[in-house]
Amino acid sequence: MKILSLFSLGFCIAFVACNTTTTKKNVEFNSDDKAQWITDESELPKSDSLFYLDYPAPLFRKDFTTDKPVEKATLIITAAGYYKATLNGEPVGKNELDPAWTDFSTRIYFSEYDVTSQLNTGENCLGVKIGNGFYNPLPLRKWGRRNLRNDLAKVGKPTFIAKLHIEYTNGKTEEIISDTSWKYAYGPMLKNDAYLGVAYDARRDIAGWDKAGFKDSKWKPALIGEAPGGELQKAVSPGVQITKRITPVDISSPKKGIYVVDMGVNFTGTYRIKLAGNMGDTITFRFGERIYDDGKLNPMTTVIGQIKRKGVGGPGAPEIAWQTDSYIIGSEKAAWFQPEFTYHTYRYMEVSGLKVKPELSDIEGLFFHSNVENKNSFSCSSELLNSIQEITERTFKANLISVQSDCPAREKFGYGGDLNATSESFIYNFDMQGFYRKTIYDWLDAMRDSMFVDTAPFAGVKYCGISWESAYLLTQYYVYLYYYDTELVKELYQKNIAWMDKVAYLHPDGLVDKGLGDHESMIRVPVQLTGTCHYLQCARIMETFAKEMNDTANEEKYRQLAEKLKGIVKAEFWDIPVTFKINKQTLFSALLYHDIIPENEMEAARDSLEQAIKNGPSGHFSTGIFGTKYALEALSANVSPEAVFDIVNSTEYPGWGFMIDNGATTVWETWEESDNTFSNCHPMFGTVTEWFYRWLGGIRPMPEAPGFKKFVLAPSTPEELDFVNCSYQSPYGEIISNWKKEENGTCVFKMTIPEGTTAQVSVLKNLSQEIISIKKNDKEIRDKLSVSKARNILLEEGKYEITVSE
Repeated sequence: MKILSLFSLGFCIAFVACNTTTTKKNVEFNSDDKAQWITDESELPKSDSLFYLDYPAPLFRKDFTTDKPVEKATLIITAAGYYKATLNGEPVGKNELDPAWTDFSTRIYFSEYDVTSQLNTGENCLGVKIGNGFYNPLPLRKWGRRNLRNDLAKVGKPTFIAKLHIEYTNGKTEEIISDTSWKYAYGPMLKNDAYLGVAYDARRDIAGWDKAGFKDSKWKPALIGEAPGGELQKAVSPGVQITKRITPVDISSPKKGIYVVDMGVNFTGTYRIKLAGNMGDTITFRFGERIYDDGKLNPMTTVIGQIKRKGVGGPGAPEIAWQTDSYIIGSEKAAWFQPEFTYHTYRYMEVSGLKVKPELSDIEGLFFHSNVENKNSFSCSSELLNSIQEITERTFKANLISVQSDCPAREKFGYGGDLNATSESFIYNFDMQGFYRKTIYDWLDAMRDSMFVDTAPFAGVKYCGISWESAYLLTQYYVYLYYYDTELVKELYQKNIAWMDKVAYLHPDGLVDKGLGDHESMIRVPVQLTGTCHYLQCARIMETFAKEMNDTANEEKYRQLAEKLKGIVKAEFWDIPVTFKINKQTLFSALLYHDIIPENEMEAARDSLEQAIKNGPSGHFSTGIFGTKYALEALSANVSPEAVFDIVNSTEYPGWGFMIDNGATTVWETWEESDNTFSNCHPMFGTVTEWFYRWLGGIRPMPEAPGFKKFVLAPSTPEELDFVNCSYQSPYGEIISNWKKEENGTCVFKMTIPEGTTAQVSVLKNLSQEIISIKKNDKEIRDKLSVSKARNILLEEGKYEITVSE
């Protein structure tokens, strides 16, 4: 079988981040490996409607004995679909929804767990349950047309492969592998789907099935499964894990027999609930981001694929595809239920079928996401800005379920446009290097030779154009810029050149004339502007990468291409007045952000942008997915950060404060409130957090010194803001940029510049200010008078305190 040859390649397996204790010795697969993909005897349905019937998830078990003292035990496991592993009845690791979603025909990530402490001397049992995940999705017709069973590169029946490597203290080793010696039976989970939810029948519970000594004489031998075909690779991205347990804030009953649980915040994950009743009672759960005025659940913003009437979802599909779980009471009078192999986005959970109202202590919300490291921080004296930062962080986490999704309920897809708009924002908040490596490989696997795709993994959507697929290249650049990951550049350089050749083939004249423009802009923006700007951005990135590769010919080629594209955008959107209707905020922001305007015409461009902002509703942004990122940066850099602060620190419509003022606990997909169509948990407008770090904290990388070897520290101090505390974990260490206005009229900046780095510091915002004192590591710098009026100061590693007059 193909998979055996892949195992025999000798992949060196190392610790998978966030799962277990680091191993001292690597475990290698070798040519003698006999581990096989195994599955059960059930067959996939022959027609779409049959997929919606009950298909219980199989449980697999393997008894084995260890009769010698164990030095170390390591479990290596993955699945096509999802898996949950136990050893002697205890969960293995902390991961949920493992493995990460990929194109299973190309690559499959496996995890490694140190299970030494879970191993018994004597009898043991390894247990595995498997679910459908994105390998065996329902044939739901999202929007009436998109069926993942047709769109995904590979679908099939769930299967898994595993090896438990045991090292004994006497130097001998033993391996427990997945093969036909395992046994299986069908468990209580009758249905499981990543979108719709699960159905669980507790009457079918099998007590002790995954513990040693269980009588499995009636269980069947496992069957050899079909290998999905993808190359087995060590996981490069943090696993999805529960990071917060949420206690509900209220339980109401808008109708007899119906209880609505308010979790207090919108999030992605599942829940634990204590259930009691008579055997055979069915408890039903529905989920939504909102409630109606009468207190009833409003699930409509999380309906899967906008399937909201009969016939849209295809044969057998529900009339309305809302997020739903169900639980049938078993023999236990009271039992805890925690669904697996699915995830929901919700603030409100509707519970029906209970005889008695549940207590708050009977329910826990389980917030989970890819457990990216979160050492960076931003806070300030404005409670509104702090709330915006809070809901943005929550939104970002909620959209990290092994892919960076645009909305974690309705679609769950990794759209490139959202990635292009927000990847820097995510990086400012979390360590995204491993996650984005996985994302870039997803794009590598998703792309086609003669067309643009919109999502990675590919999910059949292909109309948005270069502004979406260019996420493949832009994400590489941001990983290079923020982490100085040159290995990725070298690895993918020839593929990047091939991708640029494809763009040239699809847009031979340079002007991008197909695809989606500034999505969700309040006024239309043509793709000719945003798409061509993304092409220009890609040309500049390739010029940088060619320089990194010492490829002078291509460096010059892409420099010339960038100049050509810059000229095209300038001629189309600046040299002559734009007479057609366009969002001028996005127009002028894009021109400034992408450095299209000649120096001698900058004043006119700045005035045009400022006027366009003033003409917006409430003097606020009316921009969309890309224009908002451009406007935040262009207005700050070319007009004033104060102008941006006045917009952000406001509750008027449209804006982030308006969302907060109207009860948002995650960022909306649109500026206008939606209670039926648009997601209430969408990262697109979360670019405001990038502005917090870049302008209020003032922490910015320098393109000429990637990885923060040299960087900018230029915090802004808006009049209505009293202090900012901001930190960012760079590859060299923590950068701190705090400032506070004192009662004596001075402003004190406290900065930390990591070892081995240099910062270009700017703390004066006008000519009337001057630097009163500079302390390094608590000692006064004597030559401070020479820089008292300097706009930029170069400071090396150390802790600084700089006092500035108002």
